[in-house]
Amino acid sequence: MLRIREAIVVEGRYDKNTLAQLVDTVILETSGFRIFQDRERLALFRRLAEERGLIILTDPDGAGFVIRSFLKGSIPPERVKHAYVPDILGKERRKRTPGKEGKLGVEGMRPQVLEQALRRAGATFLEEVPDQSPRRPITKAHLFALGLSGVPGAEERRKALLRQLALPEHLSPNAMLEVLNALYSYEELAALLTP
Repeated sequence: MLRIREAIVVEGRYDKNTLAQLVDTVILETSGFRIFQDRERLALFRRLAEERGLIILTDPDGAGFVIRSFLKGSIPPERVKHAYVPDILGKERRKRTPGKEGKLGVEGMRPQVLEQALRRAGATFLEEVPDQSPRRPITKAHLFALGLSGVPGAEERRKALLRQLALPEHLSPNAMLEVLNALYSYEELAALLTP
């Protein structure tokens, strides 16, 4: 598993699932063209770009380039890296027929191709960067101990925390955990919740 500093933005959940088998980082979806109307998600992308950097990895078809172009114009360019997968004709296993342009998307790429695309984009591989002090990760047990899951009133406390941190209010507990780990250590989160 490759540990990467930057968060990665892909188009959909199948792209995310494929990439999650290769890299250990925050992977977010645009949900296709829905990103054009989702101001909260776009704000989250900007925030992650500011904190850790962002890699945009979309399909090599027309739709992928429209989404990439939109994100390119919406996020400060100095905080974004662009990863490109090659044009390979074919269809993904889960589909009956190839896409409109007949090209494989991110989900259909072999792990070596995805790693090569990330390396060409300039991704920061944490194993290759000396003296990276690890942050204490936030776990589900921590969320429970902090009253953010599994206890009465947890949902209200989660929503209040998301508002306080200017994060999208519709994040599921698992998505919230992933985003919190991208932005904060356990100690930083505990300090935020201490009155």
